[in-house]
Parts: sequence; structure tokens; C-alpha cells
Amino acid sequence: MIETEQRTDMSKPHWRPARASDLPAISAIAAAIHPDLPERPEVFAEKMRLYPDGCRALIADDETVGYGLAHPWRQHRIPLLDGFLELIPNDADCIYVHDVAVLPDCRGGVARAYIATIEELARASGIAALALVSVYATRPLWERFGFRPVPADAQFRAKLASYGDGATYMLRDLAAT
Repeated sequence: MIETEQRTDMSKPHWRPARASDLPAISAIAAAIHPDLPERPEVFAEKMRLYPDGCRALIADDETVGYGLAHPWRQHRIPLLDGFLELIPNDADCIYVHDVAVLPDCRGGVARAYIATIEELARASGIAALALVSVYATRPLWERFGFRPVPADAQFRAKLASYGDGATYMLRDLAAT
């Protein structure tokens, strides 16, 4: 009985720090979830190297079934899709959630757990906001997590264009929560 209970706990999806060995699985998940928003594995690897605390792998039954990538950044500045960051800005005022991607069979509360971890990182770093670009009509999901859309002028919308139709820049003020 104890063995079965432990096995059940092991099969439940859980977040752990992402490792270089997770890159093939992360790239495969990204390609499956975001076929219209391709990014090179080297871009993911750079994020993991620059800010490992924000990079997590979702594990179920010893398989990588999702990932989350986040890093300190500046509000209202959108990192280029499939672009290298080169460095984390010293004057970062938000943690930018670059991506949270989970295979369909493993969804159900795991994104909320990842965002809670990122919120803790932000608060521990004295950062009072989270930012992201919502894609694929996920805005309602992010709104449930406390993110709010930021009105975009023409120049800002042009920057969002690489993220696809309907992309929305969103912020979550941690001081208000």
C-alpha cells in the first residue's frame, strides 16, 4: 500500500528547476504547443543560464511534460521572440514570464503553481510586478491569475506583432495583491 501511495505522488505533475538535459523535451513541447511561434533551443538555453531560478520543468512519471521560463526585465519592454537577451538588466522592475507551456493531458492548476513560484522570486528580489505577453487567446487565463492588459499604442502593437494576432501585453502588480 505504501509503495502505491508513493508511486501516485511521484506521477503527480510537479515543478523542479530546469536542467540542460531538459532542453530537448522543452524544445519539443514548445514546437507542439507553439507551432506558429518557433524559438531555437539556444534561446531557451540562454534564459536558463541567465536566470535559472525562473526556469522550471514540469515532471510527471519521470517525463518532462511542461516548462516555465521567466527572467527579470523592464516593464513595457517586450523581449524579441526567438531573440537572445544577452544580459539581465540591472534596473529590472518586473519578472517577465516568457512562457508557460504544458502538454494538454497534464494541465489543471500547474500554471498557477508556476506563477506562485515566480511571484515568490519577484518578492524576494524586491520586484513588485510580473509581466507577460498573452498569446493564443489565453488572456482570460492570465486575468484569472491577476494579470491586466496594458493599453498598446501603434508602436507597442508593432512590437507585439511577432507574437501573433491577438497578442496582449499584461502586467500583474504584486503590491496590490
